[in-house]
Amino acid sequence: MSAYLFVISLCVVVIISFFFSLLAKKTNIPSVLMLILLGLGIQQLLMYFGLEPEYFNTLEVLGIVGLIMIVLEAALDLELKKEKWPIIWKSFVIAFVSLGASSVLIAFVTQLFIQNLDFLSSLIYAIPFSIMSSAIIIPSVSNLAKDKREFMIYESTFSDILGIMAFYFLIENIDASGAGEVAFALGSNILITLIISVILSYALTYVIQNIKTEAKFFLFLAVLVLLYAVAKLFHLSSLLIILMFGLLLRNHKVLLWGRLEKWLNDDAIDGLFENFKMITIESSFLVRTFFFVVFGISLSLTSLVNWEVWMMSGLFLVILYVIRYIMFFSVERKDIFPQIFLAPRGLISILLFFAIPEEYQVPEFESGALLVVIICSSLIMAWSLISETSKAKSLTKTKAPESASTNDLPIEGSKLSGGEIDK
Repeated sequence: MSAYLFVISLCVVVIISFFFSLLAKKTNIPSVLMLILLGLGIQQLLMYFGLEPEYFNTLEVLGIVGLIMIVLEAALDLELKKEKWPIIWKSFVIAFVSLGASSVLIAFVTQLFIQNLDFLSSLIYAIPFSIMSSAIIIPSVSNLAKDKREFMIYESTFSDILGIMAFYFLIENIDASGAGEVAFALGSNILITLIISVILSYALTYVIQNIKTEAKFFLFLAVLVLLYAVAKLFHLSSLLIILMFGLLLRNHKVLLWGRLEKWLNDDAIDGLFENFKMITIESSFLVRTFFFVVFGISLSLTSLVNWEVWMMSGLFLVILYVIRYIMFFSVERKDIFPQIFLAPRGLISILLFFAIPEEYQVPEFESGALLVVIICSSLIMAWSLISETSKAKSLTKTKAPESASTNDLPIEGSKLSGGEIDK
């Protein structure tokens, strides 16, 4: 393929993705499904012309950048206020318990289908299936009520961060000799990363507010990606660095105190936040577009003819939604629809699934199960959002006649009054 044709293809994919986003807002069908189908279509087209390029390295790079952009975008949406505390703690509890319970149960189910698989290895495969996709949820819940929308943003963000930390921590400590060693490793890892994250976040914010050139934002994104990669090489929970920086930009009025208020300019940070938010949204859109299209191109559809793949995926979905219902009923207790059905799997699940080290990979585990869970969970979310929209429209229609009849009452009353006066 010539360079010009390649550039044309990239531009066409971006344009199509933009229209997919518009269609998703009108129909509540997640654009990720359309992008994956687009990728599958491109795959068939390439096969027709006898082209079989390797996309897995590209997928990994896009996944890492997309992961950073998604966490940053989500952190810029998290508002730390006292009145937000009930939403914050409830969403954290649901995300934390759902992740843990789903991972354990899915690991047991995996062992039923794949013989001679130890529990820890099956748990490595289970965690990607247990993580919600903020990349899909955040752009999909824009039409929900404000409290439900904020709840889903918090929950999906917590699920992403907790799931990623749990996955890499499990891989790096799978050979630990005992629970005490594991607990110490986890505590020290999080503590060290948290301290580094706080220091770096304030330092980076101070530096960027004093840079006067116009090309500073993508420079800063490059610095964030660099810090993430370096911290990952040192086996630190590097996403905390991205999270803390995003939280500082979004909530600097709450997180600045003492001398920090003198060093960091409040108005300058406000401007940084607005520009950074816009660039992050645009960049996330671009990365998500190419990631899901490349994922669709690289998919192997042969595993979908295996009945065990469908049975295992079905059990995974049942576990995910039963646990989700129990958690929402226990914690939230009321008005839990459509939140219990908003649990799609997406970019994070794909990234972690393909990031499983070779020594822990199981050839018998079909990647088609991941595709089935992603598509089915996205369709369930689409159905619930469409139902919620229809319900809201019907309520609006029923209220309209009531308001009209109420407006008629004063008129009728005035006529009666006029009649009485005439008499």
